[in-house]
Amino acid sequence: MIGKIQRIRLREVWRHEAADFTTWLEENIDVLNQQLGLALTGAEREQSAGAFSVDLVAEDENGDTVIIENQLEKSDHDHLGKLITYLTFIGAKAAVWIVETPRPEHVQAISWLNESSPAAFYLVKLEAIKIGDSPPAPLLTLIAGPSAEAREAGQKKKELSQRAILRKQFWTDLLDHSNKHTKLHSNISPQPYNWIGTSAGLPKGVGLNYSVRSHDSQIEIYIDAGQGSEEYNLWIFEQLNSHRAEIEESFGGELKWDGLESKRACRISKRIHLGGWKDESTWPEVHTALVRDMIRFDAALRPYLKRLKRSKP
Repeated sequence: MIGKIQRIRLREVWRHEAADFTTWLEENIDVLNQQLGLALTGAEREQSAGAFSVDLVAEDENGDTVIIENQLEKSDHDHLGKLITYLTFIGAKAAVWIVETPRPEHVQAISWLNESSPAAFYLVKLEAIKIGDSPPAPLLTLIAGPSAEAREAGQKKKELSQRAILRKQFWTDLLDHSNKHTKLHSNISPQPYNWIGTSAGLPKGVGLNYSVRSHDSQIEIYIDAGQGSEEYNLWIFEQLNSHRAEIEESFGGELKWDGLESKRACRISKRIHLGGWKDESTWPEVHTALVRDMIRFDAALRPYLKRLKRSKP
């Protein structure tokens, strides 16, 4: 015969969180070790953390401190705050939060902490079960915990954040320099993206853009009037391309002409190989070259843009 698992209210097994459950866990820390894959030893109750007391403090196999906070009810902000406070005050390397019902907001918070913090955080769901007339037994389920994937995701987010900060500063400095020499981009603000630009006026869908990568940058005319505008974009490009020799002569050098076949937009550009957003020491030189070439670029293209019809022929 196979019995059925019955779930029991936690307070029927451990009436008092500190006196009953925390005491039981102190004496049965191996139950937690088996679930989390840890090797905690020397668990001690009610350890001081300033004016507060930690439910349990233990050591892992490396001798690092691990704190354990118990909550025989739904997770709440108060206990999450305690968990972080105790960990930082004691200088623990890991924190275990055992709850009856983990709220989704706190699952997300623990996952974020594992991505962003050097410490390890475990959120564990506690249930009490029995089969038939058997004694009640604890059922621990790991809901959120540290992992290599979480660390990698956190590092990636950090890198993306740093990239956005640097790019925005790159554009801030570029626009400061540009506004001293031309009004072409005086109406825009720095953004964290890899390009900034402004409308070249008529015809519609033509933008005067700067773009930057890790170690190079470029100026460009980007032609895209929106969804369903492929023929119109290509028509503008071809009209300009028919004057390619004159435009490049006026600009003072070769340009890259991309009809962007199989794509909606078209582009005419000039790459600057002096540095990108990662090369902060070269930014002044890069900005000078970009603004200088943008002014020449606009002057070379403007007469031919003005000749184009204002709508698709």
